[in-house]
Amino acid sequence: MRLTLMTDYALRLLMHVARHPERLCTIAEIAQAHCISEAHLMKVTHQLARQGWIETVRGKGGGMRLAHAPQQISVGAVVRDMEPDFALVECLGGSNQCALTGDCRLTGMLQGALNRFVEHLDGFSLADLMVQKPAGSVPSLQTIRRLKEEHA
Repeated sequence: MRLTLMTDYALRLLMHVARHPERLCTIAEIAQAHCISEAHLMKVTHQLARQGWIETVRGKGGGMRLAHAPQQISVGAVVRDMEPDFALVECLGGSNQCALTGDCRLTGMLQGALNRFVEHLDGFSLADLMVQKPAGSVPSLQTIRRLKEEHA
């Protein structure tokens, strides 16, 4: 399985914006910092704004900022919103024509693996992705739970 570039770019964009909570960030700035085309970032920005992860301000002096605190942005939720299709194999998709449907256990195994993958991502917030967290931030509940489990 491989995540799309849209998801990769979305996570990079969110991390960049989270590092600069004191100001609006621009597509041009993010494109330059991450060597991504502005055209791609425009699509990503539009999708993230539609999903409610960022707020955009148009016009001169405009840009984008997070719509929620980094601790409140679930990596799993962002990945779900950005990925158009999680069908790892044909039988998990909408247009299944596989002759083995009903006589195969692979579907259940792959669906279970996919569920665990996304559930794992649900355990992390945007704040968890940050090397340097914004001033005054506190660990997310997911981080606190994960650390307690690791040390138990």
